[in-house]
Amino acid sequence: MARRRDPAGAGQSQRQLRVGEGMRHVLAELLLRGEIHDPLIVEAHLTVSEVRVTPDLRHAVVFVTELGGELRAELSEALARAGPRLRGEVARRLHLKYAPELSFRPDATFREAARIEALLAEERQALARTPEEEDGPG
Repeated sequence: MARRRDPAGAGQSQRQLRVGEGMRHVLAELLLRGEIHDPLIVEAHLTVSEVRVTPDLRHAVVFVTELGGELRAELSEALARAGPRLRGEVARRLHLKYAPELSFRPDATFREAARIEALLAEERQALARTPEEEDGPG
């Protein structure tokens, strides 16, 4: 079976990618529609950015971010408590033989992208100032 390699070098099969993406859609829908009856989760604005599935499809790491910043610890704990219900719902909706064990992790991708953007903005400002400083009185 053909394998796709990501930049980090960890390959995932097409099946893992397909199931992971299906899980991402189902989890995002469940969280968006408030089908989890935990007030902390219902009130939060969560984004499921990625789901990485093991080759045997029995474990999945779900990368989640909260709108406006880091994933709060209490929200991470609430997701862990809701894990068994989400696990069953994912298996039913995707017609999986086994319900994968879900591990929720904060997604640092957005934070890292913002950090890189800030560095680039600083560099652009430095480059824009340089010609003005050189043309100054001398």
